[in-house]
Amino acid sequence: MFKEFKAFVNKGNALDLAVGVIIGAAFGKIVDSLVNDIIMPLLALVTGGLSFSQRYIPLHGQDARLTVDEARKLGAVLAYGNFIQVVLNFLVIAFSIFIVVRQINRLRGTKGE
Repeated sequence: MFKEFKAFVNKGNALDLAVGVIIGAAFGKIVDSLVNDIIMPLLALVTGGLSFSQRYIPLHGQDARLTVDEARKLGAVLAYGNFIQVVLNFLVIAFSIFIVVRQINRLRGTKGE
């Protein structure tokens, strides 16, 4: 079994996968920073200071003026602002991957369907 594992690890696929996972994790941090540090503050500026990350609906009678973390300590909250940020993160990642795949296809001389 050890010999089979060693052969698997020594194949390029396992190493490529490991590198992809590491780069993916780093890319995720870049996207998080882009959304949290650039897009969301600009969106807050446009919306008059509205910060989506702290938007929630209290489900256990918490004071709506508390931060999300403070309200969570007192009971469940519907943190829709955090969901908006995660959706924005996904859209940025999906668009970035689309651009990369599109460029790779262009360089290969193929067109995506």
